[in-house]
Amino acid sequence: MLKCADNSYYIGQTDNLGNRLMQHHQRMYPACFTATRLPVQLVFSQEFASREEALASERQIKGWSRKKKEALIKGDWKTLSIYAKRRKSFD
Repeated sequence: MLKCADNSYYIGQTDNLGNRLMQHHQRMYPACFTATRLPVQLVFSQEFASREEALASERQIKGWSRKKKEALIKGDWKTLSIYAKRRKSFD
């Protein structure tokens, strides 16, 4: 997960984190979400056993509220658990 200069979050997956970060910083894909929101900062990453698991996690996190994403970034499992039990309308 990247935090962009405008304080938005970008969630994605890659097989090579270092290379992908370089691509974001160098604006290699001008149509990418981050291209107009530089600089970006890596705030969370997680490794998975398969691409399928990584994609499932990416899709799940993209659907989370900002507060829930920030609890994940902080490693605040108690708060994350509370937000996980709430309906989306309360996030």
